[in-house]
Amino acid sequence: MYIYKWPADKQNGTGIVTQHSECHVKGGGISSYAAERGGAGRSLEHCLEQALQDIPKSRHHLTPVYLGATAGMRLLNISNPTESEQILKEVGSKLRTYPFDFRGATILSGQEEGAYGWVTVNYLLENFIKYGFVGRWLSPGRDTVGALDFGGASTQITFETADVVEDKSNVMALRLYGRDYHLYTQSFLCYGRDQVLRRLLAHLVKDSLTVMGTGHYLQCLGNMSKIFSFDGCSFSKCSFDGVFQPNVSGSFMAFSAFFYTHVFLQRTTGITVTSPTLLEGAARTVCNMSFQEVLMLQGYGFDELSFPRISFQRKAGDTSIGWALGYMLSLSSLLPGESMGLRKALRPEAWTGLIFLFVFLILIVPGYLLMKTYQKKKGSDGII
Repeated sequence: MYIYKWPADKQNGTGIVTQHSECHVKGGGISSYAAERGGAGRSLEHCLEQALQDIPKSRHHLTPVYLGATAGMRLLNISNPTESEQILKEVGSKLRTYPFDFRGATILSGQEEGAYGWVTVNYLLENFIKYGFVGRWLSPGRDTVGALDFGGASTQITFETADVVEDKSNVMALRLYGRDYHLYTQSFLCYGRDQVLRRLLAHLVKDSLTVMGTGHYLQCLGNMSKIFSFDGCSFSKCSFDGVFQPNVSGSFMAFSAFFYTHVFLQRTTGITVTSPTLLEGAARTVCNMSFQEVLMLQGYGFDELSFPRISFQRKAGDTSIGWALGYMLSLSSLLPGESMGLRKALRPEAWTGLIFLFVFLILIVPGYLLMKTYQKKKGSDGII
């Protein structure tokens, strides 16, 4: 659960959102309570109680609450749509028992999850908008950064590209801070950390009922590679599983499980992975990391030139990196712009007044000093 706040006025139609606090729900995601009636709603209670303390009581009824569900619920919605709908009803009923303004529970599509992660990354890097020293929000005119997300049930890649996106299902159009952004985004369901392990075990069990780790790098790499399909592409180019992807371009930020895997490799092997060669070296040392090697190099197509432009991060300042902030930034455009009482800096009129006063002092002080000097000299000339 993330609690965000923003000023009452809005910049070019989108609220300026910052993270106030966060709370990690105990246990699994809401999809893990499919067989436990009421469990999904009860799992939210701890964090909702914290929200009651974090948000001023006078603002409770004015605070909108949204629930966004991702890959775990997408999978459940495919396998058991009735159970998926029931869970959404349960969490909705639980949220309505609290004094907030509940606005709905939604299962995000994979493209939405990827795009919102991209929004979060670029917002935190101030690539959309920056607060200037003159007391105004300014457009910095920077290039955006791509986003790489690796969760429990899916992985996402999202970035701006000048190439023609041949599969229109990979196109996402967003309008933020008065500008339009056209993105390539793709989500691969069942390629998240937990689902990949299940698929790998299912593949191995076909050949043997006993699964035993050998630590053999090439064997690990071979087994992981069989999870991906690099054959059959109906477009000019594909990543894997027949999915179109233009060449990666620009810088990227990798977060969620990408970050934790990166840190684990560094601490375990002593290798800071900044190139495909170093990634292969680290994966050879810890061969259960072969999946990330196959995904990043063979799947997404990062090479010796593009891989060093990936930054692995968990937080930016005090804000967690993920899809939630981007989701809130998008939803904030639907919220009413209340009358504004305070600003983060001086109003432009105040700056104008200060500049005028400064210029006035610059002109008047030398004049005053010259007058005093002249009077002193005149007085000295009158002494005999």
